[in-house]
Amino acid sequence: MLETPETDIAVVGAGIVGVACALQLARQGKRVLLIDRQAPGHGASWGNAGHLATEQVFPIADLSILKRLPAMLLDPMGPLRLDWKYLPRALPWFTRLLLNLRPAPFQRSVAGLRALNEASLGAWQRLLDSIGRADLLHEDGSLLVFERAESRPALQALRARLQQQAVPVDYWSAQAVHAAAPQLSPSLQGGLFFPRTGHFVDPYRVVGALFDAAQAAGVRFARRQVSGGRLHAGRVTLHSDQGELQARQVLIACGAHSARLVHSLTGKRVPLDTERGYHLMLPNEQQRLPFAVTSLERKFIMTPMAGGLRLAGTVEFAGLDAAPSMQRAWQLHRLSKGLFRRELDAEGATPWMGFRPSLPDSLPVIDRVADGKVLLAFGHQHLGLTQAAVTAQWVGQLIEGLRIPEAYRLDRF
Repeated sequence: MLETPETDIAVVGAGIVGVACALQLARQGKRVLLIDRQAPGHGASWGNAGHLATEQVFPIADLSILKRLPAMLLDPMGPLRLDWKYLPRALPWFTRLLLNLRPAPFQRSVAGLRALNEASLGAWQRLLDSIGRADLLHEDGSLLVFERAESRPALQALRARLQQQAVPVDYWSAQAVHAAAPQLSPSLQGGLFFPRTGHFVDPYRVVGALFDAAQAAGVRFARRQVSGGRLHAGRVTLHSDQGELQARQVLIACGAHSARLVHSLTGKRVPLDTERGYHLMLPNEQQRLPFAVTSLERKFIMTPMAGGLRLAGTVEFAGLDAAPSMQRAWQLHRLSKGLFRRELDAEGATPWMGFRPSLPDSLPVIDRVADGKVLLAFGHQHLGLTQAAVTAQWVGQLIEGLRIPEAYRLDRF
C-alpha cells in the first residue's frame, strides 16, 4: 500500500469539474487528494468549445433524432454520427434517450438544465473573482446565425421556446449581425443573440488557474490510473496502477470514465455514454470574431480564444475505445466556408478529439451515496465547462449534509 498522508476526500478526475470541486472542498477545510491518470485539464476540458452555454436549456436531442438516424449511420462526416459498429452497445442508451423525450421526463430535463444554467454565470463570476482571474472569462454574449430565409420560422420557434424558459435572447437583424461582427458573410439573414453568455479565453488555462489555487489551498495531486475500489467502515480504498490509496470519502468526477468506478464502489450501473467531440484550432485567426458564433444550419460553433479561433461542435457516438476520426475535425473548416467575407486561414491548424460524458436524460449526476462515503459529479454532457462552478458549489453543500434537487440523484436510474 502506498504511504499517503491522511486524506478526507479523494477526488478522482482532474478536469474542470474535478478541479473546481477540489478547490471548493479544500476551502471548506477538507484535506483533498486530486487523482488523474493525466495532468490536470488534459481530457475533455482541454479541448472544449470554450462557450459558457447558459442558453442551452434543452436536452441533447429531440424527437427529430428518429428522422436523422439513417444519416447518423451512413454519413461519417455528419454533425451527429453513430458508428454502425457501436450500434449494438449504443442501443440501450438510445432507447433510454427516446423514453426521456416523452413530455413529462423531457420537461424534468429542461427544468434541471435550466436550474444549473441559470446559476452558472454567477457561480463562475464568483469563482474567478476569488482567485483573481476574472480576465479568463469574457462576458460578451454569443450569437446563433442563420443563412437561409426558410430557416427563419425555425429560428423564431426556437426564440419563443427559449423565452418560455426565461432565457435572455434578442433577435438580431442582418444589419445588427454585420455591425457587431463585420467579418461575417453579408449573406447571413440574422440571428439570435444571447446576452447572458460568454466565452473563456482558454479552457485549459482556466483549469490551470483553478489548480494553482487548489494547490495553494492545500490540495495534493497524484498522477494515478484508478481502476476500482472498495468501501469500509469509515473509509474508502481506491485501487490504482501504483498501489492503493485511502481516504475517508471519494468524489467521482472523471467524466466519461466514471461509470466503471461507480459500479466498483456502489454496485450501481449508470447508463453513461460519451459524445465524442472534435475541434479544429486555427492559430492565425485571433481577431476574426468578437464572441462565439454558432451556425444554425451547419451546426457548429466558432469561439475566439487567446490561441486563435476554435471550431467545434460535431457529435459522434462510437464509445471510448475507437480511434478518433480526425477528418471530422477538418470537416469543421470546410463547414466554415461561406460564413465569412474571407475564408478562414487553416495553416498550422491542429485537430483534437475528446469525450463528453452523457446520460440519456441530459442531466448530470450530483449526489451523495453509500452512507456519504461516495460523492458523484459527472455526466454534464457538453455543458461541463458551463456547469463546473455551480457543480462545485453543490458538492460543497453535499459534503455538509445538505440536499440538492432530486433531478440529479443517482437513483433516478
